Amino acid sequence: MSRPSTLPEQTASALKLDDYLPYRLSVASNAVSSLIARAYEDRFGLSIPQWRLICVLAEDGAKTQREIVLRTVMDKVTVSRAAHGLVTRRLVARKSNKADGRSHVLALTREGERLHAEIAPLALAYEAALISGLAPAEVAQLKRLLARLQGVAVTLSGAAQPQ
Repeated sequence: MSRPSTLPEQTASALKLDDYLPYRLSVASNAVSSLIARAYEDRFGLSIPQWRLICVLAEDGAKTQREIVLRTVMDKVTVSRAAHGLVTRRLVARKSNKADGRSHVLALTREGERLHAEIAPLALAYEAALISGLAPAEVAQLKRLLARLQGVAVTLSGAAQPQ
């Protein structure tokens, strides 16, 4: 799929920010992230990237920073900063990568596992509150549509599809 070109019927006056889907997605994402970030920061001292990194390690087991970048679609610097903060707090351990001596493998420590077990129910409660006004079929449809939009965006950007 190639990048879209400007069509004759598309004019600047046709663009209404509140109706523009990329804007609506960004605003919704920022609102949800801000809500959850405040809770994680206030209660647990974690940033959103740190929480995502903890979740990936809890879900998938030990991973390299490169694998985490691909899994979370966060940039390398964000993952590196998150990892450094978690290693400093002893929530994550960094070990040599036996398969590639140039990189390290990150894994949750027991304290990191304990923290994940404490936060996960809170994260699920926030999700439940956010979707409480939607029917289960609407939630499933929303998740499918978001996955499709992400796939198209990745295709349009020319990047490889994240796993």
